[in-house]
Amino acid sequence: MTIHSTPTQRLTEALGQVIAATKPGDRLLTEPQLARQLGVSRATLREAMRTFETQGLIRRRQGVGTFVLRPSHVLESGLEVLESIETLARRTGLKVAFGELKVYHRSASDEEIQALGLKPGDHVVSVARVILAEDRPVAFLVDILPDDIITVEELTTGFTGSILDLLLQRGDPPLIDSHCEIAAVAVSPDVARTLNIQRGDALLRFKSRLFALDGRAVAYSFSYFLPGYFRFHVVRQLG
Repeated sequence: MTIHSTPTQRLTEALGQVIAATKPGDRLLTEPQLARQLGVSRATLREAMRTFETQGLIRRRQGVGTFVLRPSHVLESGLEVLESIETLARRTGLKVAFGELKVYHRSASDEEIQALGLKPGDHVVSVARVILAEDRPVAFLVDILPDDIITVEELTTGFTGSILDLLLQRGDPPLIDSHCEIAAVAVSPDVARTLNIQRGDALLRFKSRLFALDGRAVAYSFSYFLPGYFRFHVVRQLG
């Protein structure tokens, strides 16, 4: 029996060959040039490119072009144990660094009031930073905490980048668990600029709340992970 490949499969194979023949860090042809070379429309080409972007093999930068990536190291972890990216990186031997740290002391939004069990008029400390691996931004983390849990001063002197590690080392408040919602989302323009990707591209997002032993929510967090550098899995038991 002869099995015929579909046009989509043939395009994926052809584009994969182009990417494989391009050195990491080099830029691919422009979309019009590449579409002509592969004999497809630009719209069809974009759909095929999303597949490789999701796999972390290419990265499109608005107004600059599409670049080939080949991550040499992937952060892989189960989700059963809560640990910071820094701890995970040390355990797996990947060197990570931090980009610019942005810390704000401000009034809590309605969403944050509900997530953290605050009252109208309460204030929070917002912490945002980029994780870099192999000199590329690979994750964007935002933590929002009530200002009686953490102060701006704690985050401006000797902060290593992990709110979880800071609270664990401090031991106050004692932590118990985290409730996390995982979804693939189209990123906002701000997040896209931060990670040097195109707006609307899909990233893996963890939205979570960290709880203390007394049941209080002490952190409301958003973590955006670039495909190709992270691989998460869950061990599931038979019911």
